[in-house]
Amino acid sequence: MKSVVVAVDAMGGDNAPAVEVESAVAAARKWGMPIILVGDSTQVACELDKHDTENLQIRIHHASEVVGMKDSAADAVRRKKDSSIRVAYDLVKAGEAHAVVSAGNSGATMAAGMFIAKRVTGIERPALSTILPTVTGQSLILDVGGNVDCKPIHLEHFAVMGDVYARHIMGKKSPRIGLLSNGAEEKKGNDLTRETHRHLLRHNFNYIGYVEGRDIYSGNVDVVVCDGFVGNVVIKVSEGLADSIGQMLRAELKSRLLAKLGYLLARPAFRAFKKKVDYAEYGGAPLLGIKGTSIICHGGSNVKAIMNAIGQAANSVDKNMIGELVKQLDNFRAVTDVSIKAVDVA
Repeated sequence: MKSVVVAVDAMGGDNAPAVEVESAVAAARKWGMPIILVGDSTQVACELDKHDTENLQIRIHHASEVVGMKDSAADAVRRKKDSSIRVAYDLVKAGEAHAVVSAGNSGATMAAGMFIAKRVTGIERPALSTILPTVTGQSLILDVGGNVDCKPIHLEHFAVMGDVYARHIMGKKSPRIGLLSNGAEEKKGNDLTRETHRHLLRHNFNYIGYVEGRDIYSGNVDVVVCDGFVGNVVIKVSEGLADSIGQMLRAELKSRLLAKLGYLLARPAFRAFKKKVDYAEYGGAPLLGIKGTSIICHGGSNVKAIMNAIGQAANSVDKNMIGELVKQLDNFRAVTDVSIKAVDVA
């Protein structure tokens, strides 16, 4: 990881550039990696001066424009050519950086990645993915918002990318791939899931069939495949539920003396639980399917989250995620060609 250069969009988040700069300093100190802070050089330098950067490999690359949260995705590519997110991808394309981390406009970050880094050959649509905590460890869900309307071939590609990420980045030897549906029976689902299910059965990865929403956090599946509309709803409901449970739990603990005493005894368990479900521990959402590593963070991400996203990006590069995906796509095409020929013969 020490040789991986990460370009950080220093102007993208809600609290930029202060949080991005502090995150970069923390990541450079923890992993010893070179980091390029991309953004308004005056503002970024002012924030960087607040930190001890001795012996850290951090430099600033000026970008005069910023893509705001309300800007259209096209602004990052067409109109704002010197925006921090576009310049960050330009650095990857030029070979000055290996990965991009941004807490900015997610649509613009995806658009810039597709336009500048380009898609991996064979992938029709890149996918946003998110790591979720489960009873037994972690799972990956994709897509979570990048592609609202999908065809079966897109979900097939998501399954291939999810399998590669789970094996090479999450360390799962034979990840269980599940297709999210409204029931486990084959007759359930809609036209999209039913056709995708038939296609996924022909692959040699560990496809376990339909899974339901309750399976996502149970530990029964490692990679959950769905279209971006469904995936985004899942993520937003999960975030809202976690926040509401936290508020209700705090209210209950404050309302009773015995509850307060019980909390004092169970404090270590509460801390461990909080760490397990804290999004900041997982970094950001990997954008899979482009020729360049990209991690997209929440706009309101804190220092820990962006720091971990930087480490997450470097780890993906270090483990050659894109190279492994290309190999898997070769197998995908071979399986698809054989299947098509079999249908033609029939």
